[in-house]
Amino acid sequence: MRIIYFDIDTLRADHLGCYGYHRNTSPNIDKIAEEGSIFTNCYASDAPCLPSRASLFTGRFGIHTGIVGHGGTTADMRLTGRERGFDDKYLKNNWIGILRRAKYYTVSISPFAERHSAFWFCSGWNEMYNPGKEGLEIADDILPYAKKWLEGNGEKDNWFLHINFWDPHTPYRTHLSYEPSFENDPPPSWITEKIIKEIRNSDVPDSIRDTGDFDKLKLTQFFKRIQNIPKIENLDDFTSWINGYDVEIRYADDAVGKIIEQIKCLGIYDDTLIIISSDHGENQGELQVFGDHATACHIVNRIPMIVKWPKKKWKKQYNSLLYASDIAATIIEGVRKEVPEFWDGKSIYKEIENGEEFGRKYLVISQNAWTCQRAVRFGNWTLIRTYHPGLRNYPKIMLYDFEKDFHMTNNLVGKRPDIVGKGLQFLDEWYVQMMKTSPFPKDPMWTVIEEGGPFHTSERLNTYIKRTKRSDREELIKFVQKRDEFEKIKLL
Repeated sequence: MRIIYFDIDTLRADHLGCYGYHRNTSPNIDKIAEEGSIFTNCYASDAPCLPSRASLFTGRFGIHTGIVGHGGTTADMRLTGRERGFDDKYLKNNWIGILRRAKYYTVSISPFAERHSAFWFCSGWNEMYNPGKEGLEIADDILPYAKKWLEGNGEKDNWFLHINFWDPHTPYRTHLSYEPSFENDPPPSWITEKIIKEIRNSDVPDSIRDTGDFDKLKLTQFFKRIQNIPKIENLDDFTSWINGYDVEIRYADDAVGKIIEQIKCLGIYDDTLIIISSDHGENQGELQVFGDHATACHIVNRIPMIVKWPKKKWKKQYNSLLYASDIAATIIEGVRKEVPEFWDGKSIYKEIENGEEFGRKYLVISQNAWTCQRAVRFGNWTLIRTYHPGLRNYPKIMLYDFEKDFHMTNNLVGKRPDIVGKGLQFLDEWYVQMMKTSPFPKDPMWTVIEEGGPFHTSERLNTYIKRTKRSDREELIKFVQKRDEFEKIKLL
């Protein structure tokens, strides 16, 4: 069997047709979904990019790997220490290393390791190709590597090919001549002029009025899809903004279609396990953030997970709560290898094969790059606990109804104390279990806070203050300067 993993950065599940989106952003992905299985409640345990892929590829949550942020101490994997042998057991027993021992020839086409100085990612691969633009690649930069490799090796058996597209990640940079533009399609219906006005009048820095901060990239005029939207003032501005995001998804989808067509021409499509997923989603107005992945919630941490497994009669849709690392563990068991005992990801292969119930009672999902937050997804609820707000004035606890208020416009924390208590109990239960099974005595989230707060806010604090002084929001400077005095909520 052959395996292709399409890893599409910053891809929201609910912006795909197969997940119910009203725009035609994903015709090729949708066709794969029709032949495979959709996991509707699959989550990255840690977001954004660096901690998410660290968790997926190592099988361990950030609280165990130590990677929970994008800078400082918590951007590096913890050293194993005295227990390390000639080989590091954690890296040797990562997802790719185990597949390699299952006799799969493993290949990655991605700039990820260089972009994040995440060279632990190199462990286990037989071949790696880095297009060299550190995440500013468009699909046309990635495709030649994938096509050439498949031309020379596709007909061989037992290989795993990781293809990493970055198009949906800001800045939205697909060539302006690319169609479709979605200009004639309505935007998502949840956001209104009223909501935009409320966000603009709020005391939240660095969001709706600062969406165009991409000048430093010096993009050419052909790639400036969002350069002319420095701030979102009305629904028309938002429509132009979301058009840019959706075009990037469609562009990546076209690339997926080209690879699918190639493997069909090679005659190997029916024997290829296809995985389509992402590292995280993207706030597009939710929690007052536009075009970034800044919160621990079901918008950012929920990812698409589509699996087409040859000759398997799996259900078309599974709604159980899962982590992305659970799917990695499932692939491992499916190729007849054992999932390491120290993995946090757990296989559901036998349960799916036997038609049994599976899934987790609740999930704890984390964010420590823009804010320090942990959220609990359980039942119909998302409870978010803020430990450090970054540049935003979030309440310490937020509660949202996943079904009735998917875009998180109505915080129910004061109306449902019973649900809040249950969510906090789950969070404490998870924390105790995680620390009990950790070889390290300290929660890396507290390291982030001690080192000055989330990296993407602490690194740009002075720049933000200067920009705010030039705007009509000088009153926000005092709040931002005092953000490090935010009360640190103790976990227990």
